[in-house]
Amino acid sequence: MSNTDYDVVVIGGGPSGASAAEQLAKQNYRVLLLERAFRIKPCGGAIPPCLIDEFEIPEDLLVARIRSARMISPTEKKVDMPVGETFVGMVDRDVFDPWLRERAVTAGAELRIGAFKALHYDDDGVLHIDFQSKEAGLESVSVTTRSVIGADGARSNVARQAIPCSKNARWVLAYHEIVEAPAANDELYDGDRCDVWYQGDLSPDFYAWVFPHGRHASIGVGSETDGFSARNSVATLRAKTGLDTCQTVRREGAPIPMKPLKRWDDGKGVLLSGDAAGVVAPASGEGIYYAMLCGKIAAQTMDEFLQVGDARILGDARRQFMKLHGKTFWALGLLQRIWYRSDKRREKFVSMCQDKDVQELTWQAYTQKQLVKRRKTAHLRVALKDIGNLIGLTRAS
Repeated sequence: MSNTDYDVVVIGGGPSGASAAEQLAKQNYRVLLLERAFRIKPCGGAIPPCLIDEFEIPEDLLVARIRSARMISPTEKKVDMPVGETFVGMVDRDVFDPWLRERAVTAGAELRIGAFKALHYDDDGVLHIDFQSKEAGLESVSVTTRSVIGADGARSNVARQAIPCSKNARWVLAYHEIVEAPAANDELYDGDRCDVWYQGDLSPDFYAWVFPHGRHASIGVGSETDGFSARNSVATLRAKTGLDTCQTVRREGAPIPMKPLKRWDDGKGVLLSGDAAGVVAPASGEGIYYAMLCGKIAAQTMDEFLQVGDARILGDARRQFMKLHGKTFWALGLLQRIWYRSDKRREKFVSMCQDKDVQELTWQAYTQKQLVKRRKTAHLRVALKDIGNLIGLTRAS
């Protein structure tokens, strides 16, 4: 198959696809990175310090450094959770994503703007990729490749065509409005604090947020409830926070997956990554770190596949990712199912966030993406408190 146009075609130029393309280009593979239209995805923009270190993100891409989070309950109870000695970085996706794509190009990947349409294998097992080139007036283009990484979002066209189980994917609708940031006001807005709203009128099954982005702020919400109006919810939140008078810069909406797919490859030469694979954390909706890590793992797996030629290797990508973070995703999914189901439980959940053990372990897990095993006593205390609160709440129901 050495006579193909490319060794790998990466479809989707977000954090996952761009990271995979960069890694493979560094290995001297012939990489095509196909990006639909430089579309900006709705995103709070939070990235942990471990991502900044692991993926060598320059500090000038950080538009804010978050030092605390404020949790707001249905009765407007406010619980502040200081980050501690570290911070949470904030990025703007309209700058961050193009920078990642440009880094992939610098590494040797070819970037083309086009809409993926179809893929198929010929009799020799060569993959043919059809897309509409926006650089050539929507002309239809077909290229050949040895393999494909589908990183084209929650409702991935690659997944629909190559991975049958993708039709069962779960996702929430995320919508946000980027506005000009107001002057700091500790009660209504703080440029160093993320505000998370757990109120059923804002989201019946997820949460709403106000996240600082330096000169701008992201005001958003997520839900998978049919008929839910995200625009109305954001309008309500803007009025509550006094941000309704701020100039709106842009509005964005997109589906966000809530559970990893059970299979990421087609057993031949196609592998999913990022949102297409479903790697967004339940409960928190965090996606950038997991997308980039997934892209890195996808690239490593594809490298091995291209060297050995055994398609069974492609299954290693999901196994490796789930070994690292499967338990975290399971726990967060359980948390969302238990505590986000009613305002009564949301109220209790926000109250639990006052606990110093909860705060310390939450931030440690978020910023480092691992738990300190030596703090078993703290983990046990949190578990017992969680169970006790749940039992008490259930009895009261």
